[in-house]
Amino acid sequence: MSSNECALGLMSGTSADGVSIAAVSFKPFRVLACKTYPYPEKLQAEIISAAKLDLRGLSLLNFKLGKIFAAKTALFLREYKINPRNVEVIGSHGQTVCHYPGDNPPHTLQIGEPSFIAEATGIPVVSDFRPRDMAAGGEGAPLVPFLDEYLFGKGAPRLLQNIGGIGNIAAAGRGVKTFGFDTGPGNCLMDDAVHIKTNGKLAYDVDGKFAAGGKPDIEKAASWLKMPFFAKKPPKSLDRAEFGLEFISENIGGPALCRDFKNTMATLNYFTAASIALSVRRFIEPKLKAAELIVAGGGALNPVLMKNIAMLCAPVKVARISEYGIGELAKEPACFALLAHLAFNGQPNNCPAATGARGPRILGKITPALKTGRSK
Repeated sequence: MSSNECALGLMSGTSADGVSIAAVSFKPFRVLACKTYPYPEKLQAEIISAAKLDLRGLSLLNFKLGKIFAAKTALFLREYKINPRNVEVIGSHGQTVCHYPGDNPPHTLQIGEPSFIAEATGIPVVSDFRPRDMAAGGEGAPLVPFLDEYLFGKGAPRLLQNIGGIGNIAAAGRGVKTFGFDTGPGNCLMDDAVHIKTNGKLAYDVDGKFAAGGKPDIEKAASWLKMPFFAKKPPKSLDRAEFGLEFISENIGGPALCRDFKNTMATLNYFTAASIALSVRRFIEPKLKAAELIVAGGGALNPVLMKNIAMLCAPVKVARISEYGIGELAKEPACFALLAHLAFNGQPNNCPAATGARGPRILGKITPALKTGRSK
């Protein structure tokens, strides 16, 4: 990669609120541009309910998302005046529609046909990162700890928490063998509750205003933390469905949600923060003491959630990743730009201690772009 080249990364997370695209250079690592393109409400609902689609419907959604990813990538290149010839490769995580590492055999599915991206841009695409890790005995997730090690592996020990639909954490730094795992719900329960209450008019709790107006039921949150997932030792990862509409129906109920909405939001917010704090105390602090927890993802933009995390994780300092020059919504797409860059150049790009894989592997499948002759 020459000095004027970059890679793009695409991430469509478990909240299904849009596709985030980042342009990244690597010498030094720098996010050059990042933007999230929101999905229409109808498409978001279709993605969230994708597990209920029949085979034809799922195939259709795969191509539909591929075309959307392609169109938004082409738009991103135009908006930020990036010459496609200066883009080495594009990494597309795709949209997870199911992830079951505990099944026999374990399996996962990310959709969003990458051929459309390659066709629209003339740039090779690396996609489908999780299966190779699972073939090597891993959970296929979380994948972001690889970026955490890349960025923070040589500094003081730190904890890196990402809060998208699902939360995941990593520990990295000098003397630390980087490891990580899913902590539990991120924004997914709060997002679903808001969607139900507002009949789809709002997709999330903007600035945590609903949660700020309520009082959390700490006993109820503590009872949820007794679920088997929280006691399971890492490596471990989650499918969004484990903390989704069924959880809300069974533990809160529609009428209760609407009647006591602000208190419910405060409780869900507290529960997410408490699941992070529990993960730190139970699985990280026995191995190392870190002075700082750096938060990324949409959850980092929720001031009530950040306040709860800081309170429950004290005396560990809690910071946002933007304090380190990376936007809160840029970290995940930037990660897949890095993973694609390494895969395209034949270099390992997984973190075995986070996923449980038998060793380093090259994750991702390459869709060539013969149009520009950039394929390897």
